[in-house]
Amino acid sequence: SPKFPTPHNYTFLLRWWKRSNDPTALEIVEKTLDRMGRGGIYDQLGGGFHRYSTDEYWLVPHFEKMLYDQALLAIAYIEAYQATGKPFFANTAKGIFAYVLRDMTSPEGGFYSAEDADSEGVEGKCYVWTPDEVIKILGEKDGKIFCDFYDVSKEGNFEEKNILHVDKEINAFAKLEGIKLEDLQEMLSKARAKLFTVREKRIHPHKDDKILTSWNGLMIAALAKGAQALNEPKYAQAAVRAADFILNTLRLKDGSLLKRYRLGEAAIPGHLDDYAYFVWGLIDLYEATFEVKYLKIALELNKLMIDDFRDEKGGGFFFSGKRNEQLIAQTKEIYDGATPSGNSVALMNILRLSRMTGNLDLTNISGQIMRTFAETVNNYPSGYTQFLCALDFALGPTKEIVIAGEPGSDDTKQILKEIRRRFLPGKVVILHPEKDKSIEEIIGFVKEQKAIDGKATAYICENYACKAPANDMNRIKKLLDER
Repeated sequence: SPKFPTPHNYTFLLRWWKRSNDPTALEIVEKTLDRMGRGGIYDQLGGGFHRYSTDEYWLVPHFEKMLYDQALLAIAYIEAYQATGKPFFANTAKGIFAYVLRDMTSPEGGFYSAEDADSEGVEGKCYVWTPDEVIKILGEKDGKIFCDFYDVSKEGNFEEKNILHVDKEINAFAKLEGIKLEDLQEMLSKARAKLFTVREKRIHPHKDDKILTSWNGLMIAALAKGAQALNEPKYAQAAVRAADFILNTLRLKDGSLLKRYRLGEAAIPGHLDDYAYFVWGLIDLYEATFEVKYLKIALELNKLMIDDFRDEKGGGFFFSGKRNEQLIAQTKEIYDGATPSGNSVALMNILRLSRMTGNLDLTNISGQIMRTFAETVNNYPSGYTQFLCALDFALGPTKEIVIAGEPGSDDTKQILKEIRRRFLPGKVVILHPEKDKSIEEIIGFVKEQKAIDGKATAYICENYACKAPANDMNRIKKLLDER
């Protein structure tokens, strides 16, 4: 203790598991995400994660909630769901999104930054319960079962009150109580909804309603990934609204980004993180919606980032660019701490965009970035796990997947469903519809990749070498599963 969630550690371990078949790596991720999702650090009624755990059991949190934690943890839970197929991971991600869409979304579509830990001057006051309160709301029978399951006791686990958490396995608990599992799940679900309704009437912690370009980029990426893996269009719609808000409000006529928006005012030229995180969001948003404009803008902003922030002599990217206030000393951040560094995210973006477009200049730049930081990362690899995720992508094999088909057709949707339910961290996906040629303006090589026999067809290439096109689902599944 204290324990801070570090989502890029988990996403890196998943990539290591995929690459090495090392079961320990997956075990670490599953156990950690399971304990966090059942712990007090996760808001069991309202969804979303608190900032960190003050103890070693993920039980007593510092109750603040940050937007970037929601985004990065949602990505980790979604990838864990793709890797294992376990519904708990999907449901935890859905809980995060429910919280963000309900409490952290501005009327214009952008996402707020944070919620404080305390209300009425008392930390956690909004979130804690006594057994009497629970029984009064739920009635004696259901109230007692709820208190048992969520560890609500007279003594309390936090200043004589209780932080809800699950320390019991639900199947064993159902047996012990002599209740059918489905009945127990339904009862607990209704109970949570009742308690949440009561909690909503309490005085809420203060909300930091700044809208930051960088953190919004992370949330757009998370929602876009959620839309794909969980087959949930409303997440893509929320990501589109946020991206359009940033583009309409925080992007200047010269194409550059501003950093923050609050009360009608957009201000401060963007730093490296604003560009890198927002481009990340746009790439994922393209893969979720196949709206070509998002890929086009991702390429424009990525180029602007390279022109403005790149260290021409020493390689990598400075935190401040040509439009920022000129500092005496320029810093280059590479450490992946509470949030991943701008350099790590920029590297991944450049690698993905180079694979999507076949642009070898971007491939060369990615090589320079890796050489620049190789020694630093090698000396302390666990401090740079987002960078290692990008390295994993660079080492490949990557899958460049072009689907020649119409976005709304059943056969296209079927292929996409197979791609999206798998954990394929080294893939990029491009849609090439017959009726809309706009993708050809950005990615020339897709011109030749057409639907065969009028059926949606997948062109699955590895490191630019393409397998024979496939429109038979069994063959497509086989190609996706090839290591």
